Amino acid sequence: MNETTELQTMSFEDALRALEDVVRKLESGEAPLDDSISLYERGEALRKLCQARLDAAQARIEKIVAGPDGAPLGVQPFDESGR
Repeated sequence: MNETTELQTMSFEDALRALEDVVRKLESGEAPLDDSISLYERGEALRKLCQARLDAAQARIEKIVAGPDGAPLGVQPFDESGR
């Protein structure tokens, strides 16, 4: 499994834990330069994945349909092309 496929199959929580691990390793300053660069690249990919998952969740929340009394009546499917 390549890294792109691995990232696509990660849950938000797994990606966040992996990102926190990358940050800890980078902050420790113990990784050699080449390893630090690789860690930074992985961290950036994980950050983008987490941000995309958060954006999708926010869009779904924004699509909740409220009734006249303000109570949620249901949800509408999120359509990225409509944003």
